Amino acid sequence: MSPIDRRRFLALTAAGLASGMVAETASADDEQSQANPLAVFTKPFNSLSFEELAEEIAGLGFDGLEAPIRKGGHIDPANVVDELPRLVEALAKHNLQVTVMASDINDASDPATERVIRTAATLGIKRYRMKYVKYSNDRSVADHIASWKSQFKDLAAVNHDYGVTGLYQNHAGVNYMGSSIWDLDQVLEGIAPSDIGMAYDIRHATVEGGTSWPTTYRMIRDHIDTVYVKDFAWDNGKVKNVPLGEGLVQAKFFDMLRKDQFHGPISLHEEYIDHHPAELVPQHITAIEKDLKTLRQWLKQG
Repeated sequence: MSPIDRRRFLALTAAGLASGMVAETASADDEQSQANPLAVFTKPFNSLSFEELAEEIAGLGFDGLEAPIRKGGHIDPANVVDELPRLVEALAKHNLQVTVMASDINDASDPATERVIRTAATLGIKRYRMKYVKYSNDRSVADHIASWKSQFKDLAAVNHDYGVTGLYQNHAGVNYMGSSIWDLDQVLEGIAPSDIGMAYDIRHATVEGGTSWPTTYRMIRDHIDTVYVKDFAWDNGKVKNVPLGEGLVQAKFFDMLRKDQFHGPISLHEEYIDHHPAELVPQHITAIEKDLKTLRQWLKQG
């Protein structure tokens, strides 16, 4: 059996196993037909056990979570085969799912890539956030984009075989591919959004785009699979993360999503409290609860 045939066989097997698990809870498609599934990025909760994590997120009222399955996250990629099923099982007890898996994946040739994707697909996880790629000063922008187009195309083929979607997030800052969005649009050209789509981050888009972000949003919107929500303000020329609704991110963005009939997941990111100290978990819970209330209000407007 060739590697491609073997991959397709495993993908079909994964799909069959996942269908049994999905039957126990509402499917992602069913959720999307009703409203945008709401998830929360759980980076601040690395100190919690899987059971504690599931209980806290369910108590906040989310549909799922964006779980960091990467080095330094809830699960190290080396342990994904043994530990990811445990996380999924703990979440299922509270009718939660891994909406997005934040990963270290961006290269199909990496030996860990297919193992992590295969495990996720087997468990019914449909999306993963990709690791960023960055410009270097020793190559031209055009050379970088040409190289990434090839790299992403190869990764898209793996995603297609397993029925999962890779998500590339726009991230503000020097050297990030996708920070200005036009380059990401070029890299994704010709790739089906169901194979590699975009995690559109309105905070980062506003930082980089200022008042012009609606234009780049219109340019990239057909690639958008998932939306990330957080807020910021300028503080003496530096970006400062702030609670949702207290910064420069505008509620009108959600009017645009409604007009475009966007029904994909929305992931809330709270990044204005230090993520590392375990003793700050209660503060994160309170902050996320407040941000979620603001997000729900914005989603209802219009």
